[in-house]
Amino acid sequence: MADSADRHLLYEQSVQATDAEFDFVDATFRSLRQRTAFLIREDFCGTANMCVEWVSRRKRNHAIGVDLDGEVLAWAKQHNLAKLSRAARRRVTLLQDNVLTVRAAPVDIVLAMNFSYQIFKDRHSLRGYFQGVRESLVEDGVLFIDAFGGYDAYREMRERTKHDGFTYIWDQARYNPISGEILCYIHFAFPDGSRLKRAFTYDWRRALMKKPGKETASSILPQKATRIPAGSAT
Repeated sequence: MADSADRHLLYEQSVQATDAEFDFVDATFRSLRQRTAFLIREDFCGTANMCVEWVSRRKRNHAIGVDLDGEVLAWAKQHNLAKLSRAARRRVTLLQDNVLTVRAAPVDIVLAMNFSYQIFKDRHSLRGYFQGVRESLVEDGVLFIDAFGGYDAYREMRERTKHDGFTYIWDQARYNPISGEILCYIHFAFPDGSRLKRAFTYDWRRALMKKPGKETASSILPQKATRIPAGSAT
C-alpha cells in the first residue's frame, strides 16, 4: 500500500482542516479590522489547499500561494485547482518563489501556517521574513502564524494518529535544548504492514522570537484535529 500511496493526499487528510482554518482567519480578521478580507497570500503553501478553500468561500476572494517546490505546486494544480470552476481557478495565483524575496500585490492577510517559518534558523533570516511580510501587507493587513509549543514540543517522541486506511506518525526525532534546533519527520503506516517513511522532513529551529527582557505576543489558532506541519518536504 505504501508503494501506491500519495504523500500529499495523505498529508491533507491527516494534518489539514482548511474549513476550520478559514472560519478562524476570516472571523478574526473581521474582528480585528472591522471589515472583510478578500486577498490572502499563503506562504509555504504546499498543495495550496488553503488557497482553494479561500476562493471557494466567496466570489470576491483571491489567493496567492508561494512555495519553492515546483513538484508540490504541480500537484496542487493537477489535484486541487482542477476541482475549482474555471472562474475560481482564475482567482488563484501560484508562485514558485522564495518567501524571503517574493514580490506580489499587497494583500489583506499573509498566512504562514503549520510552523513552516521555523525553517529560518537565524534571527537575521527570520526578521527579514517578517519585515518582508509587513511590506507586503496593506496598511491594516494581518499576518497569521501558529506557534509550536507545550511540554511535548521539547521531547524526542513519536505520536500516532489512526485515520481511515492509514496511521499518521509525527516523529520528533532529534531536539537540541541548547540551540532550539529540532528535526522532525512525518511517516505513514498502512494495514498491510508497509510504511511510507520520512514522507516529509522538517529541519527547524525554535524559540527565535523572544529576547531576554522583552515581551512577546502571539496569536494561536485553535487546535486542529491533528497537530503538525505543512509545506514542502526538505
